[in-house]
Order: sequence, then structure tokens, then C-alpha cells
Amino acid sequence: MLTPSGRSDIDSFLAMDVLAEANRRKAEGKPVISLAVGQPSHPAPDLALNAARNALSHGHFGYTDAFGLQSLRVAIAKDYETRMGLKIDPARIAVTTGSSAGFNLAFLALFDAGDAVAIARPGYPAYRNILKALDLKVIEVEADRAHDFTITPESLEAAEKEHGVRFKGVLLASPANPTGTVTGRAALKHLSDWCSERGTAFISDEIYHGLVFSGEEVSALAVTDEAIIINSFSKYYCMTGWRIGWMVLPERLIRVFEQLAQNIYISAPEFSQIAAEAALQARAQLDQYREIYRKNRAFLVNALPEIGLPVVSPVDGAFYAYVDVSAHSNDSMAFSKRMLSEIDVAATPGADFDPVSGNQFLRLSYAGTEAEIREAIERIGNWLA
Repeated sequence: MLTPSGRSDIDSFLAMDVLAEANRRKAEGKPVISLAVGQPSHPAPDLALNAARNALSHGHFGYTDAFGLQSLRVAIAKDYETRMGLKIDPARIAVTTGSSAGFNLAFLALFDAGDAVAIARPGYPAYRNILKALDLKVIEVEADRAHDFTITPESLEAAEKEHGVRFKGVLLASPANPTGTVTGRAALKHLSDWCSERGTAFISDEIYHGLVFSGEEVSALAVTDEAIIINSFSKYYCMTGWRIGWMVLPERLIRVFEQLAQNIYISAPEFSQIAAEAALQARAQLDQYREIYRKNRAFLVNALPEIGLPVVSPVDGAFYAYVDVSAHSNDSMAFSKRMLSEIDVAATPGADFDPVSGNQFLRLSYAGTEAEIREAIERIGNWLA
């Protein structure tokens, strides 16, 4: 009898489990509002859709270079220069099948089985699960209010001492999921310098760039050329289902990543790459969408404490509110299941992001429409009253 491998014994991605149940209820005709998954409610921008329609007129899509269409790589480099004043050689840019492929490539290229890698707690659960599946030692470093909801050299050194390890890699997201923390330039430089001095790989997840409402939006590229940057068209560009992302690599690692990409993925879908290149010119429309998230954010910051769900994190960026449900439950998974079954509102349990303390928290996405967000909060408020 076939048995699964030990490396496949990872936790579920609870946000996806909640989404599956929400979709099942929607299919039954239930009035479900999902605040569970970090997915914009808007479609891809018009320029991307028009480019995709035009491409379909010939319908011939094939493999591209492993790192993607040259025109898209050049366009991404130009975007860094236009928005941030950063001159990036397009040869350093690798187009990937979403940011998820970028993480797989980074972990495979940089680490060997047994290496210790630091991530924030709370943090995106797929980091933990992919690292574990690759037989890497995952150390979750507490990033709570006392630590400004981010990772610092000081907290990393304390974690090394506690666990008896020396970190081979550090992964930081800014803005962060689920807390919305934005790590500013000075803190990024402090962290990147620490990593550089020790020969520790620094991976910067910048998938929520473009969605900063408070604080300083800075790419790690502004403070170091040694970081591995991972980004995506999923969030700001509203292209989750197109599965298209990119990386910026240190020059000396380009060939290492390229060989892995050739063998594991061949290339990202050409059709999605064509649409993504057009999306880079759609910031006027996308910024209008961002203003909707800004309004939703302002509403939630005031409304959630009033219904007994205090927001515990900064909500500086991304589109999430991380709230404390301990006044109502000590089991965030059970709480989210009841909320979905009783009032048809889906949210992600904090246990997804924090295996230690997450049972007292819930993550709410405010990437939906204003009407959806307000209706969801009214339902939750009435339910908790």
C-alpha cells in the first residue's frame, strides 16, 4: 500500500479550507460574504484584459524563456525606476508562476535540508509549510506589539540562542500578512546589514507593495543588492487567478535560479505574462481600487472595536485586519466555523498564522466592496450582541 512521504505531513492552509466551505455554501444559494482570502474583488485592470483579448485573437501561446518574456522583464525594471528611482538590470528579474513559485525557487536555491530559516509569527502559513516540506528547520520569531510586529536582528539573535541554531535565512514580508505591518527603510537596512555580515540569506516578500496606507513603502532593493525580492501581480494588480509573479535576484545567483526554474516550471504562462505587462501601465485604475480598500480600512478600524473585536495590529498596509476574539472564544477555528454556518460570513482563523497564540485571533480581509464589508460587519455585530 502506498503511503505519503514524511515531508508531505504539513498543516492545512486554513484560509483555503474556509474558502472551500464558503464556496460550497454559495453554490447552495447561501448569501455568503467572504472576508477569508486575500483576494481583490475587482477584476484585472482593463489594460490587462484588453491585452489578453488581443492575444487570444491569434491564440498561439508557448514556452517563453524560463525567466519570462524579455519585454515583461524590461517593463518590470522600468517600473522600479519610475516608481522608486531604482535602476535594476532586467537580467536580474525572473518571472514566476505566482509568488508561490518564487518561494519554492528561493528555498531550493538557498538552503539545504536541515538549515534553519526564520519567519515571523504571526505570518503567512505557506512559508512554514513549504519550508517544512523541503526538510528545512522553521523557526518562528515572535513579531507582536512588543517587537513592533516585525523581525529585528535583536529578536533573531534571541531566537538563535533559544533554539540553539544559526539562521541560514531570514524571510520578512512588508507589508505583512496578517498584521499589515510596514517595515521602514531604517529597519530594513538594519536587518539586511545584519544578514549580510553573517552570510545569512535575506528574502523580502513585497507582494503587498502598492497597498500601503500608513508608513514608508520601501523595497529591500533600496538598501541592498543582496536580498532576494519576491513580488506578484496578484494583490495590487488584482490578478490572483492569472498566477503570475516575479523575483529580483542578486547577479551572482541568476544562473542558479534559472537552472532550477527551467527544470521545475519551464516558464510561467505566456498568456498571463502578456496581460501582466499591460497591467504595469494601469496604475490610475488600480489606485482607484486602492482607495476603496482605504475606505474599508478606515471603516473597520472604527467599527470592529465597537462590536467587540479589537484590532491588534497596525493595519498599515495590505488589506487585512487582525482582531482579538478572545472575549468570545478561545478557539478561532471553531469561532470562524460557527460564524460561517450561522451568519454566512467567512474569515480566517488566527491559528493559520500563529500556531502558538493564534487561537485568540481572526483575520478579516477588506479587499471586497464597501457594501460587502459593511454588510459583513453588521451581521457579525448582530451575531455577537
